[in-house]
This record gives sequence, C-alpha cells and structure tokens, in this order.
Amino acid sequence: MALWGRGALSALRLWGPGGGRRCISLSVSASGIFGSRGSSEKFSLQDVAELIRTRACQRVVVMVGAGISTPSGIPDFRSPGSGLYSNLLQYNIPYPEAIFELEFFFHNPKPFFTLAKQLYPGNYRPNITHYFFRLLHDKGLLLRLYTQNIDGLERVSGIPVSKLVEAHGTFASATCTICRRSFPEKDLWADVMMDRVPCCPVCTGIVKPDIVFFGEPLPERFLLHVLDFPMADLLLILGTSLEVEPFASLSEAVRGSVPRLLINQNLVGPFAWRPRSRDVVQLGDVVHSVERLVELLGWTEELQDLVQRETGKLDGRDK
Repeated sequence: MALWGRGALSALRLWGPGGGRRCISLSVSASGIFGSRGSSEKFSLQDVAELIRTRACQRVVVMVGAGISTPSGIPDFRSPGSGLYSNLLQYNIPYPEAIFELEFFFHNPKPFFTLAKQLYPGNYRPNITHYFFRLLHDKGLLLRLYTQNIDGLERVSGIPVSKLVEAHGTFASATCTICRRSFPEKDLWADVMMDRVPCCPVCTGIVKPDIVFFGEPLPERFLLHVLDFPMADLLLILGTSLEVEPFASLSEAVRGSVPRLLINQNLVGPFAWRPRSRDVVQLGDVVHSVERLVELLGWTEELQDLVQRETGKLDGRDK
C-alpha cells in the first residue's frame, strides 16, 4: 500500500493553500447542477447537522488533509518565499519530493530533519476544526479519523490514538533504518532540536521518524478502513485534494446510502465527477464552514468551552 506515483507529493504536502473567506454551500442532488443520476432527493448541511444532533448517525468517519492545518499557522509546503520548501533550498534539494525519498534521505538527511524541527510539537496548536473532531469523539460519535497530515495536531487536540489512522505516519515514534530498533519520541527530538541527525546508539544507523516516504508501505492501522468504512453512517471529508491513492479512494468506500459532506476550498474527487444523491458540498474557508456546521448543531458554546479548556492546558504545558 505504498503511495502511488510522484504525484503523491500532495499526500505529504503537509498543508494545503489558504483561501478566501466566503463559504458556498452546495446540496448535491441527482437532478441538480451535476446532472441526472438516480434519485432526485436533495440533501443539505442542515440535514447533516440534524443527523448528528439527533444521533441518527453515531458512526462518523472523518477524512482530513492539508487544508485543516493551515489555520493553525503551519506554512504551506511549496509557496514561494513562505513555504517550508523555500526554507530548505540551501540544502540543494533537486525537487520538493526528494525530502520524502529514501535515496535522497540516506544521501543527505539534513533537509528532512530541518523540516521536522519546524514541525516540533508545541510550535503549532490545533484550531477549531481539530476540536470539532474532538467534540465528536467526546460525544461518542466518532468512529475513526483518517488523516494525511503528519503535524500531529489531531493528537494534540486530545483525540485518542485509538481513534486515529495517521495514514502517512507520525513523528510520535521512530525506527533505526539499519537494525530496526524502535525509539521513543523524546529521544528523536533531543537530537533534532540540537540540529543533529539522530543516530542509533547500537549500530549508528540513522533513526528515522515513522513518517511514510515514497515507496514505503502505509501503516498497518490503515487496514482498519476495511472495517470502518462499511460500518460508517456518515462520512466527513475536509481540507484534502483527494488526489493521492490509496487514501483518496476511501471517499467512495462507504455505502451508497451514507451521506458524505465535503468541506473544502475546491470541488474534488468523486464529488466532482461521480456525486451521490446524499452528498453535500461546502466550499470556501474550512474554519468558517466548520463554524457554520457547529452553529447548526447547537454546539457553539460547548465547542468554545472545549477550546478554552484545552488551550489553557497547552499554555500550562509551555510554561
């Protein structure tokens, strides 16, 4: 289950572009703007909110990508001047994808660990979107959250690891590339923050975070999709281009009767070329769209309290 093709950069392109502040809601129907297909039933954001609010849907699966972390202040990977890639040009990287290629990593691991230092836990914090998922979990509605991101903000928001599938890996653990010994997160970061390449104390091999590089298999937990998606009664997709396989195909793995909500800057994947009658598309700023959904749910005050409480915990940790 390796990432497919060089086009997979957007899978490891940690964060998507920002964008406009206006949100556009599209209720995708068979007889609507996307052409005639099947039933003429229309579904709206209000309908999705009602399903969640009344607990008619209690096995919610979430898929997220680049676009949910940009509001946390994490710079885009490739934007000229401000992107993380621009900050790594001093290392003579032949092309952006090279940072996530094993051959280049073994030749010159410094660029990757420079990138890792910028992503150090605590440098960035979850935003309202992450805490909305946390609230879904707290209410017993979250079956699983599948993320393409490697920034770890889902964990920081307080969602248990058991509820996460970090499809492209994590910095929370690391493995020696030679002897395959495992190392805890703290050992890795001690070296990274001192601008040292982490090395195994036993065999001196490079210790690599458990991030999926090109050609590497996805984590075993990714196989949970075989169970989760047929069980799901609601699918939420946020901040992703749905271009990178095999992650992208999960968007079609739920049953045809299951509502799917896309919150995104652009219309993507099967929502564009093979929509279903119970699809809902909310285009525009991701945070504003999530806030609108939360308002429809009647959870605004509850979410604000959660954000304030968790932010206080993080402030205390940083002191």
